[in-house]
Amino acid sequence: MIEIPSNFWLNKADTPFPNVNLALNEPNGLIAIGGDLSIDRMLLAYENGIFPWYGEGEPILWYSPNPRMVITPDKLHVSKSLKKILHSSQFRVCIDMAFKEVILQCRTVQRPGQSGTWIDDEMVKSYCQLHKLGYAHSYEVYKNDELVGGLYGVALGRVFFGESMFSLVSNASKVAFAHLLQKSKYCLIDCQIENQHLESLGAFKMPRDLFIQQLKAFV
Repeated sequence: MIEIPSNFWLNKADTPFPNVNLALNEPNGLIAIGGDLSIDRMLLAYENGIFPWYGEGEPILWYSPNPRMVITPDKLHVSKSLKKILHSSQFRVCIDMAFKEVILQCRTVQRPGQSGTWIDDEMVKSYCQLHKLGYAHSYEVYKNDELVGGLYGVALGRVFFGESMFSLVSNASKVAFAHLLQKSKYCLIDCQIENQHLESLGAFKMPRDLFIQQLKAFV
């Protein structure tokens, strides 16, 4: 049974997050439990390299894993086939044109090895509020005017904290991801946890202490 330190419980709205160096090794990066998904709490979390991630029926769980999966624009790996797609007119990419649609698609698309989703109604509401305030953004990929892929996340300074992506046709999410890296101001993209799909595109593991240093420099 996992022993949870007492200071991990966010019992009040103004309870601060513990220092990320105190995060558990197992489950990797668990740093706090409870609290809410208010704008202030969410921004405080991202500024400190923390993000919410929990399943249906669970309390809000907050993580800062070590190592952290990230990618920088210079590390993006674009295969010959993807490069051909990017230079074609097969897809059209937009930004912030259909934020709620993107997050709802990320919520409903079936993923291998997952029986449910971590994107509940409270999360949808919170990220939509962040979007209205200019903190959360979406990249949409259209094919014949139909939304077929995209991603969303939170942007602070020159860091984009990627939350989720979806693809209804082959390569659509890759196109959104490549567009995010090639045509934006961001120096660092947070991919949060290990992901083989993103690793194939150039994402790599960064020690948490270095990741926090990067946040201080770019946020």
